[in-house]
Amino acid sequence: MDDAIDVIIGQWARTRPDVDVSPMGVAGRVSRASRLLERGAREFLTGHGLEAWEFDMLATLLRNGDDATMCMKDMSTAGMVSPGALTNRMDHLVKRGLVTRGQAPGNRRKTLVSLTEEGRRVVDDVLERHAANEDRLLAGLSPTDREALSALLRKLLVSLGDTPASCGDAPGPRESPTLAASRPPRSR
Repeated sequence: MDDAIDVIIGQWARTRPDVDVSPMGVAGRVSRASRLLERGAREFLTGHGLEAWEFDMLATLLRNGDDATMCMKDMSTAGMVSPGALTNRMDHLVKRGLVTRGQAPGNRRKTLVSLTEEGRRVVDDVLERHAANEDRLLAGLSPTDREALSALLRKLLVSLGDTPASCGDAPGPRESPTLAASRPPRSR
């Protein structure tokens, strides 16, 4: 069965048969799948009183462990948002009573963000249903397909410089300078 990208690739094959557009097939499918998955998640979360970015920030803190605390640098990296956008997001979540923000003990330059009890309740309340919604969105793939796709996407992301960051004193893995320079900061 053809998808929308097959149509585009076919058009290019007729218009410019001299150009290998096969990379567009991969990039286009990743991009379209991302948008469709994000739309499905956004619609679900909106129905539960959360913006997708709010859930992302709260879930990032929750999965960080028992104290549900992270430094702003790691939050920025995890959320793929600029420091300025992250500050605005945290201001909003602080006003909603879902997070607190303060200086790290012994390091005034490091700002820590923590879930409040209400923030933990909100994210815990939605988490299992969110996971079930994502399972529904991926129902077209078998468990084996999901594992294979996940492995290929991991390989692609690592090749593009997507590695975990560290908030500790020692510098952590860095994003490729080429990738960082080519990507505009995401903000909402």
